[in-house]
Amino acid sequence: MIVQPDFTVLLDRRHPRADEAAEQLARFADLIKRPGDLHTYRMTPLSVWNAAAAGMALDEMLETLESHSRYELPSQVEEGVVNWAGRYGKLRLRRQAGGLLLESTDSALLAELAARPAVRGSLIAQQAEEAWEVNPAHRGLLKQELIRLGYPVLDYAGYHAGEQLKVDISNVELRDYQRICVDRFYREEAGGGSGVLVLPCGAGKTVVGLACLARLKCATLILTSNALSVKQWKRELLDKTTLVEEEIGEYAGKEREVRPVTIATYQIMTHRAAGREEYVHMKLFGERNWGLIIYDEVHLLPAPVFRMTAELQATRRLGLTATLVREDGREEDVFSLIGPKQYDMPWKTLEQQGWIAGLSCMELRVPLLGASLSQYSQSAPRARQRLASENPYKLEAVRWLLRHHQGQQILIIGQYVSQLERLGRELSAPVLTGGTAQEERERLLDAFRTGVISALIVSKVANFAVNLPDAAVAIQVSGSFGSRQEEAQRIGRILRPKAGDNQAWFYSLVTEGTKEVEFALKRQMYMIEQGYTYELSIWNGGDHEKAAIR
Repeated sequence: MIVQPDFTVLLDRRHPRADEAAEQLARFADLIKRPGDLHTYRMTPLSVWNAAAAGMALDEMLETLESHSRYELPSQVEEGVVNWAGRYGKLRLRRQAGGLLLESTDSALLAELAARPAVRGSLIAQQAEEAWEVNPAHRGLLKQELIRLGYPVLDYAGYHAGEQLKVDISNVELRDYQRICVDRFYREEAGGGSGVLVLPCGAGKTVVGLACLARLKCATLILTSNALSVKQWKRELLDKTTLVEEEIGEYAGKEREVRPVTIATYQIMTHRAAGREEYVHMKLFGERNWGLIIYDEVHLLPAPVFRMTAELQATRRLGLTATLVREDGREEDVFSLIGPKQYDMPWKTLEQQGWIAGLSCMELRVPLLGASLSQYSQSAPRARQRLASENPYKLEAVRWLLRHHQGQQILIIGQYVSQLERLGRELSAPVLTGGTAQEERERLLDAFRTGVISALIVSKVANFAVNLPDAAVAIQVSGSFGSRQEEAQRIGRILRPKAGDNQAWFYSLVTEGTKEVEFALKRQMYMIEQGYTYELSIWNGGDHEKAAIR
């Protein structure tokens, strides 16, 4: 490793100890670039705090840097990591005599922070040099403000039990890593009861959520990304727990059921009537005495729900995600309001253990020809992106891939409905979009699951929490600009274990010589960080000229 003064680390993958170094480094640094054999990581306060929350000691971080560094460790890096790690645990929230206390062994630091206007407004009175009484209603807001000042708070104030519920897991045997996830979340000591579990798509995040619910045995509010996810959570609850239909409520679309376990969408929670300021459905947070709130796909959590979550710090909070990458950069809010990362299972590790399918990724470059090329060259930049995405010549590449993977279950995924509908007509394949009626969505998904249809065209509505275990091939015809999280989620649709060779294929169709190439590289970053590689193939009407991307 070459450790640089700006807290980036260059890791030479050609070195025989590179795997060992990468495994340790990834615990407290984020992989940000992976060009060829020289991979770039960056250490940040948040990456160090997440590592500390997961149990990694400062000595382990320094030992990793020192033992694998090609040159002497820059003094500012050592001092910086020591400083960041030292801040973790400096501040603690505790409950005492019915009140809430912010404590620190560093009285000078506490006095300095308490003098800040943004912090002082959450404090009631000083109890001692090392303790201030905190307004309980400001528990979340205080943690947000302090992490912005560079000081994460260890929250040991505990949680209320919530409404009790008789529920157990049934019809499922938890995998070893799933048990570890539940134990890490449940632990009462050392900040248990809130946090984020990072598991790849297909690793059984929903099952982990159900197991946490069954361990706590309390009324639970589940927030998820869309109406399809609501239906899937309900199916899993009925199939894998002892809950019955009357105990599970759906709060999405036209449904407004509030029951001991209630499943709602982020969309409905952030809905506002025309011309009105308030979010009318936020009242759901107070409709029952919830003992647990599960935030599915927590990386999508919208800002209004963050604000409400700041007021719910006495309720246990579980975040589930395949990636902590947020396109809005609000990872600190996830850390302070949902909780630190409690567990992170690398995608490649699960693949090696056979829990998810082996994955082959390919970027297929398609030329822009004729009138489409002329129109592209004369258009404004934003219009060019859509023209490149909807390149009509991609149809022939899709046809070839359908023939190549004949006999397998294939998803064709895209961003633009007009493009998908055109593909549906040309390929005589069904199309599922946000405008598809719920009943028709369920019918198409069931037909795909049972093999009645072998190819299904889907919009981004199927990016999240859609269980299609037999899908083995995904063909992405267009994407959301440079969204890394979207690439990971779309790939996740095909990673559930398969019979036979347990293999899946992901193809990203990209228009050669356009801005779409740059966006594709950005989208691929998260999967590359996980250890996957993309092959590059140039589309020549069926003749492929392959070269590894470097």
